[in-house]
Amino acid sequence: MNSASSKIKNISSLEYKEKKLEYWGPTPDESRKLMVNKSHALKDKTMTLKDAVAKHIRNGINLGIGGFVNTRVPVSIIHEIIRHGATDLTLSFQSNSICPELLAGAMILDPDRVSIRRVELAWWGYEIIGIAPMLRHLATNGIIEMDDYTNYGMSVRFKAASMGIPFIPVRDHGGSDMELVNRGKMIECPFTGKNVYLLPACHPDVGIVHTTAADMYGNARIFGAYCTCPEIAMAANTTIMTTEKIIDTESIRSYPNLTEIPFPVVDTVTEVPYGAYPGASYGGYWFDMDHLKMFRSICEDFRKTGSKDALKKYYDEYIFGCENHDDFIDKIGYKTIKKLRDLDGGQPIILT
Repeated sequence: MNSASSKIKNISSLEYKEKKLEYWGPTPDESRKLMVNKSHALKDKTMTLKDAVAKHIRNGINLGIGGFVNTRVPVSIIHEIIRHGATDLTLSFQSNSICPELLAGAMILDPDRVSIRRVELAWWGYEIIGIAPMLRHLATNGIIEMDDYTNYGMSVRFKAASMGIPFIPVRDHGGSDMELVNRGKMIECPFTGKNVYLLPACHPDVGIVHTTAADMYGNARIFGAYCTCPEIAMAANTTIMTTEKIIDTESIRSYPNLTEIPFPVVDTVTEVPYGAYPGASYGGYWFDMDHLKMFRSICEDFRKTGSKDALKKYYDEYIFGCENHDDFIDKIGYKTIKKLRDLDGGQPIILT
């Protein structure tokens, strides 16, 4: 037996590799069947965010979260999901900060309203601000099950799903501890005879994304980093989209190369200016470092002391005390929003 085959045998003999893969969401066949039969009709998909969440969010789903750490994160949708309630969730995302942290905080306050069962991810934290306290709490206490990938690995899992294939080969997991913390498999390449690591496709039941602009059908433009949002939207069985601005379809058709998310994969569209706040949206506003630090400090206080008082106060004021995202932005105030728009510096975007 050659060394490659020996390594394959040793890895596959580990208990976690011997188990048959359990998809933490729809299987590739289930998703492919649904997507093939999805309507391609040009119909108006605009609706209120409250109606969109009520229609598509349910207990036990795999929720795919778009955005990257603090960039174009779908905060307005997360707020509405918390108000609506959803339990036994699996969260799937590449890298994120406040969105999973908000859901985790909601679970701490009322697990009968919101709860997380499992997370498949590359990163959950605030970059330069620090790691996410709620993640530390949930992981340290064994409250959630985790499936850990590299940034590239999680992105291409959504890419595989968007392509309709059940797995994708990568170079960046094999030969490291990454083999021990996710559900990928090392195999011998049938063409080269060398080891190659396979990652399973990730199909969320519902994907949530925030975009720069979209028309009423769901054709969307993204300026700045794409943040795996096109892949998540195309991988998900259902996609809920918020957008900074709804624009005319004639504009979409005038610049077809700017469309990053095509309408057939989108189920609802809601215009929500500042829908990523306190995250950033390129060409609109920078992220609010002060608000992110404030929320993180509240979560850290809970992690260290066990007191929920400050956490409850935050949710009562900024989520349950708001009917919608406009109310939330009203609480933030004009001066803060103006400062964030100035910090963005008017990065160029095309809306017409």
